Amino acid sequence: MNREQQLRKQVERQARRMRQAEKDRPTLLAQTAYLGTLGLLFVLPVVIGAYLGDWLDGMLPGYSVTWTVSLLVLGVIVGAFNVYLFIRGRE
Repeated sequence: MNREQQLRKQVERQARRMRQAEKDRPTLLAQTAYLGTLGLLFVLPVVIGAYLGDWLDGMLPGYSVTWTVSLLVLGVIVGAFNVYLFIRGRE
């Protein structure tokens, strides 16, 4: 096989890959669903942590936001980890 034939096969292979990538490009609806999923994966732990912390602080006598702040920060960490795992799984 000479050099010209090798180059021709390589170019044809790359052209096929480019056509396939163009076909597999996600639609606007798919991208919107992906971003919505990312948002929910991040926001839900934050909101749950805030509500649970507020409820726990309400059970204690006096004014305190210790549980609310602690669980809010924990929710941010868990949400960021969820997003990281979701993005890593999609690659």
